Amino acid sequence: MTTVGAGVYEIRIHTRLEHRVFYVAKYEDAVYVIHAFEKRTPQTREADIALARKRVADFLGLRGQKKKEAR
Repeated sequence: MTTVGAGVYEIRIHTRLEHRVFYVAKYEDAVYVIHAFEKRTPQTREADIALARKRVADFLGLRGQKKKEAR
């Protein structure tokens, strides 16, 4: 999902409804779910993309902060 950020992937769940899960899986310690939502239109809402971008930025900031504290 380059529209959200580098290293972000998407799972598409097809049932009678559509669901999406954005996640980051590039770290050894865990898979981090960034955003999960029900999709009601063919296009992904800009609000969902913006929220996922913010969460990725916050997440990367926290990881960077933890690295500094570990030194």
